[in-house]
Amino acid sequence: MLIDGNIGGSIDGTGGANLHEIHEQVGLAERVGFDGVWSTEVSRDPFLPLLLAAENAPRLHVGTAIAVAFARSPMTLATVANDMQSFSSGRFTLGLGSQIKPHIERRFSMPWSAPAPRMREFVNALHAIWESWQNQTPLDFRGDYYSHTLMTPMFRPPRNEFGPPQVMIAAVGPQMTSVAAEVADGMLVHGFTTERYLREVTVPQIESALGKAGKSFEDFTLSYPGLVVTGSDERQFEEAATAVRKQIAFYGSTPAYRAVLDLHGWGDLQAELHRLSKLDDWESMTRLIDDTILRTFAVVGEPDAAAAEISRRFGDIIGRFTLYTPYALDAAAQSAIVSGVHSRRTAP
Repeated sequence: MLIDGNIGGSIDGTGGANLHEIHEQVGLAERVGFDGVWSTEVSRDPFLPLLLAAENAPRLHVGTAIAVAFARSPMTLATVANDMQSFSSGRFTLGLGSQIKPHIERRFSMPWSAPAPRMREFVNALHAIWESWQNQTPLDFRGDYYSHTLMTPMFRPPRNEFGPPQVMIAAVGPQMTSVAAEVADGMLVHGFTTERYLREVTVPQIESALGKAGKSFEDFTLSYPGLVVTGSDERQFEEAATAVRKQIAFYGSTPAYRAVLDLHGWGDLQAELHRLSKLDDWESMTRLIDDTILRTFAVVGEPDAAAAEISRRFGDIIGRFTLYTPYALDAAAQSAIVSGVHSRRTAP
């Protein structure tokens, strides 16, 4: 299991995204020993921070987790992803998410339809475009949502010596999970999940869909941003716990994520969190996340203990674990977790 960090974020403890801050974040990721870094499209462009990371940290893998697919066309994403793959010398993963209907239609002014079929076609279109560029073949992709049938020599990039980038799809429900297994190289698991939900629901769905597609779980990567509560002293630990409780409460208030709570017998909690969110009562919501819920959704412990728990819970099913800390975590604690996970990965 590889262990990654975030850069350029606004909700994950990494702070701002100006050039100076991104350089600092990339330098920290190198010093800590992360295997890769991810950038998320929330209030900022997801690709620009990764450009700096690819240039200044030649050891790190870089990826979007996520870029909003339906805010763009397959051609525009194929182009920027191809450039990122080339610029990073083959160290780029294109992580895609669908977002939700109001944002696609009202924020991005783009068309919306059933997201799983559209995402399947979107990724197939990407592969068709890259195939055309790699092998100098005519572009002739015709689907229900996207059509790409023109590629003249002037607009065809040269063959990418590193090949097309890997594609991952963010999925929560069974339909998008099946699409990820069918057409992508991996899946971006939502941070609001648990070990039990992964093992009892997500992984069996993926294995079933992979089997139907004639693919193997060994060739499919699960990337999981796991919530972690830790710190170098008691004050930091308590601040971390409060921040993670608040994040769990926020996710838990969303009806689309109720299935995870239902599995643990906490379905009524979702309704109450949703009610309180409508009242903007985040303090009460946070108090509803007791220690049992906190320790179910997050790894909790001092850095060395957290590393051991991350490896125990996820080492056999997760390919890339992203340290998800919606609070500022010092370099020493991060380094201890990363080195702890690495040591357990290489142990006999």
